[in-house]
Amino acid sequence: MPKKGLGVNCLFASEQRISWTFDNFRKIYISFSGGKDSTVMLHLVMNEAIKRNRKVGVLFVDLEGQYRLTVEHIEKCFDEYSGQIDPFWCCLPIHLRNAVSVYEPFWVCWDLDKKDFWVRPLPDFPIKKETDFPFFVKGMEFEEFVPKFGLWYGNGEQCACFVGIRSNESLNRYRTIASTTKQRKDGKQYTTLVEGSLYNIYPIYDWTTEDIWVYQGKNLAKPYNRLYDLMWKAGLTINQSRICQPYGDDQRRGLWLFHLIEPETWARIVARVNGANSGAIYVQESGNMTGYRKINKPNGHTWKTFARLLVDSMPPKTKEHYENKIIIFEKWWKERGYKNGIPDESPAELEASRKVPSWRRVCKSLLRNDYWCKGLSFTQTKSEAYQRYLELMRKRRENFHQWELSL
Repeated sequence: MPKKGLGVNCLFASEQRISWTFDNFRKIYISFSGGKDSTVMLHLVMNEAIKRNRKVGVLFVDLEGQYRLTVEHIEKCFDEYSGQIDPFWCCLPIHLRNAVSVYEPFWVCWDLDKKDFWVRPLPDFPIKKETDFPFFVKGMEFEEFVPKFGLWYGNGEQCACFVGIRSNESLNRYRTIASTTKQRKDGKQYTTLVEGSLYNIYPIYDWTTEDIWVYQGKNLAKPYNRLYDLMWKAGLTINQSRICQPYGDDQRRGLWLFHLIEPETWARIVARVNGANSGAIYVQESGNMTGYRKINKPNGHTWKTFARLLVDSMPPKTKEHYENKIIIFEKWWKERGYKNGIPDESPAELEASRKVPSWRRVCKSLLRNDYWCKGLSFTQTKSEAYQRYLELMRKRRENFHQWELSL
């Protein structure tokens, strides 16, 4: 779907979208991370809320592994709008990805059992704990908590959640906006029905990174996260600077910044989860170390036997997880024309676009520690259903063609 101009600047268009949302929803809250995009969105929404004398919720899910500067920025924002917001600073034991270790592929932030190893103490700001949310279960995924919070906050009414994504950040975010199959509110393309009566609203979806900083530069009286100044000094461009939990599949590429920007936080980051230090050292490398760009198989191995070797080197639970994914991957392609099994390798450009299967693709996912095998076109499994999924896979594997390789 091609992009079409609206004939107005992005600021005016966003203000119109926000005004429309206030006209059509009584329950409104903002999904706030403390990053540049959600900060600008916060200011825009609060301008409208103050004008209308409306109070809105502000949800910040604190994932523990935060920069001190980000925490200070969020405190300033909450103080700035204290009279107009219903604050939800949530410090919950949420299940998160640890992409720097196969021995500890997940971690739980704010886990009371690991209190001595927390990256930082609980904030002084009044926080929300798991007992504040009747729907919360320890170990819930972030992606599960957010919509459940919205439904709880809406309390049966239509509820709008402002989300600060921009379509030029990634193809997936562009698809979120451009999708013609999603359910929308009153036909507005910048809205998405999440579940029940909860809608996501994307008021700044058409902004560029430059637009974000132009707005902030023209509104210096409004708080912005000073961490970005240090990221710029560290050599990152404005498009490379991101704020999120440190150990994720994409976020691990920024682990080294903690060492440079906040060395006192870095010491706690390393101690918190298995593999953080080696992840920071090697994640910028390409090749077999992290599975990026060109990889090589050992002498005497095919890609298929190399995949077997990699899986056999993993801890039992991780090994079972990857074997289940690989079996489904191979079976899916067998049913779609590869009756004799997937090839050892295929043209690189077709592999990169995920149009053809190969054992080289499997090896790349394994070397990347791609736990959900997104490189093999899988999507993340919901945690609530994951144990049932494992049981189901154990039964199905009895009927599947077994993945047996001779080394």
